[in-house]
Amino acid sequence: MPLNLSDLVPNEGSNRKRKRVGRGTGSGHGKTSGRGTKGQKSRSGPGVRLGFEGGQLPIQKRMPYKRGFTNIYKAQWEVVNLGTLQEFGFNGEVTPETLHERGVIRGLEFPVKILANGELTVKLTISAHAVSAAAKDQIEAAGGTVTLLERTDRWVTARPRSRALPLNSELKRAGFGKVDGPARRGDVSGNGEDSRG
Repeated sequence: MPLNLSDLVPNEGSNRKRKRVGRGTGSGHGKTSGRGTKGQKSRSGPGVRLGFEGGQLPIQKRMPYKRGFTNIYKAQWEVVNLGTLQEFGFNGEVTPETLHERGVIRGLEFPVKILANGELTVKLTISAHAVSAAAKDQIEAAGGTVTLLERTDRWVTARPRSRALPLNSELKRAGFGKVDGPARRGDVSGNGEDSRG
């Protein structure tokens, strides 16, 4: 018997009909459309925010182990073990570029640190941004050398933004921004003397 397109049906339960509300009491979702009667969540517009518990102290604040924060300025190091270099068959010079070409690190924008986990038996000339003392001893014991690179990644200079005004020493001595101090930079004399009188 030939197969027609009309014979193709989806698997049972893969397609579900849309819940149609407000279509009469016989549908089971009429009148209040499944929202119940009155209250904030029965009205149109945005409801309560995520995690809101009616004014009660929410769980993310009352749990004692929910502490700390995520440091967005944390340096994202790429850690490479000596055992990984041995496993990938590196020979000769090892740089962040060669590590990235072989898929050992994610990208060149991250600083690379070499650790001593594993065993190294080949002579390597390693250039990295940081090397542990144990890894350096093992590299030199195998006849290799270590060169430390200068970090140029964006986490070196990243600083949190401050709301403080960039005041120089002259404006600070003049009391700029204080109650009795000058209100404009032009009121401050060029020799740094206090203009409050």
